[in-house]
Amino acid sequence: MARRQTRKKAEGWKAKKWYDVVTPEIFGKMSIGSTPADDPAKLVGRIMDTTLGELTNDLGKQNVKMHFKVNEVSGESAHTRFTGHELTRDYLRSLVKRRTSLVESNIIVTTKDGFKVHLKPMSLTIKRAGSSQIKAIRDIMNGTLRERAKDLDYEQFIHEVVLGKLASDIYKKSKIIYPLRRVEISKTKILAEP
Repeated sequence: MARRQTRKKAEGWKAKKWYDVVTPEIFGKMSIGSTPADDPAKLVGRIMDTTLGELTNDLGKQNVKMHFKVNEVSGESAHTRFTGHELTRDYLRSLVKRRTSLVESNIIVTTKDGFKVHLKPMSLTIKRAGSSQIKAIRDIMNGTLRERAKDLDYEQFIHEVVLGKLASDIYKKSKIIYPLRRVEISKTKILAEP
């Protein structure tokens, strides 16, 4: 009885074919790995993760996890679309220090070409900030993200978020109010496409 089951499993595994998983054009159509499937239709909807460091060959960006979802299979390639990014937990923990303030926000913005993106920006101060300063920093974070989303299309906006340009813009505007140690956009999620 046990022999039949193992033979069946082995045949099932042999029937599977390996597909190369490719990032969308926004990230240069790079291969991020391969995945097995016995039917290409079963690949659609599969989530694949990688780090920004692997995509850019920059070891300093290993703390950024990128999420891709397979949306189309052609030949032996599984094409994906970007669904979001997040910073690793250990990196986030290393940022938070005692006697400082963590200013977080949740915001949904719409890009110029109609993509809805959920963002979680965060700012870390050098010393503990007062409530009015925290509110002012949060307003700057949200305002900057809304403005940039209105001005940029989806691809430009995602590039600025993931590569840290938007975080640096927020830092420059917010440090006038209170000295900041770091600004990050800790998470993004694509909610809707036009």
